[in-house]
Amino acid sequence: MVRFGEIFLKSEPVRREFLNRLRDNIRSALKASNVDGSITITRSRILVNAESSEDLVLLLSRIFGLIDISPVTICGNSMDDLCDAALKVARSHLVPHTKFAVRARREGVDGFSSQELAAEAGSRIITAIPDLKVDLTTPEYEIFIEARKEGGMVYDTRIPGPGGLPYGTQGKAVSLISAGIDSPVAAWLMMRRGVRMVFLHIAPGKFGGTDIPKNMLNNLSALSRWVPGLELRLVTVPAEPLYQALMDLSEAKLRCVICKRAMLLLAEQYARDTGCDGIVTGDNLGQVATQTLHNLASISTGIGIPIYRPLIGYDKEEIISLARKIGSFSSEPGDTSCHALPPRPVTKSDTAQIEASLAQVSMKAVISDILSQATITKIKL
Repeated sequence: MVRFGEIFLKSEPVRREFLNRLRDNIRSALKASNVDGSITITRSRILVNAESSEDLVLLLSRIFGLIDISPVTICGNSMDDLCDAALKVARSHLVPHTKFAVRARREGVDGFSSQELAAEAGSRIITAIPDLKVDLTTPEYEIFIEARKEGGMVYDTRIPGPGGLPYGTQGKAVSLISAGIDSPVAAWLMMRRGVRMVFLHIAPGKFGGTDIPKNMLNNLSALSRWVPGLELRLVTVPAEPLYQALMDLSEAKLRCVICKRAMLLLAEQYARDTGCDGIVTGDNLGQVATQTLHNLASISTGIGIPIYRPLIGYDKEEIISLARKIGSFSSEPGDTSCHALPPRPVTKSDTAQIEASLAQVSMKAVISDILSQATITKIKL
């Protein structure tokens, strides 16, 4: 049994649309993992039936839109059926001298209340297993019983899911993806809110470290595991001419801000060409010179579609913690350096400086040329 969260608060047509997408995403995950299973949607729960429950739980724990997953025992919805099932589950896991609690819910079933169901199930468990103590506040073991019109369910485990909204329900965006820590975390946060991603990698070639391609692909592989069975698209732009143009700037200190503006211009053009609704970046306020308030403002000026920066208020430890959870963090990334980095990058630029520098190196023509040479790779796990 899997639970969905805020989907339940949507209007009926929107809830139906989101649940259909969630069902399709689960179905794709099952197919990709060669798991033969069936999916049943009720008003507030989704039931997924498959032979291997352990593999199924791990798979479902990575589906966006699910708040938790429970292996359940299915039974009838009468008082006796529910209590018998609860006792059977409790016998498998509950030991004497344990503080326990029974949590019961009832929906569309008459003849008893939730409190009566919990009391009866608790009484039968105490009778069958000696020296137990009921503790509804700080129990060491909890068993959950749900009496619903379509049947009963009993479980004692709740594995957290990622939450959020079903992937693909909130439009499409271009995500600037690199070999670093921040960009995959930013993408994951937006994917978790239902945004479908097209990943754009601006490959530095000889101007970047030798381990950049490997780490970037590792980042994408980690993200792909959160949308099992769904295709991720990687667009790689050969950007050596862009970096050479940066090296030709008369003011070296402007290279980083010009580079970031050029990347946004590239992303904007690709987004317009492919019908995307925005750009996602891993910018984090104050982390590096290009991410001061002044530079973020001047870099973003003139970009005609929304730029989303989900990490803007995070500190580095929070980002690393999320990267570990996602699976994209590497403690030994190797050589991911940028050979175009100036000794003293500017921390306070203005739009006029940036526009003049872009014109100096004919950056718009460079962008148009390298974008025409982009290659597309499809990734699916």
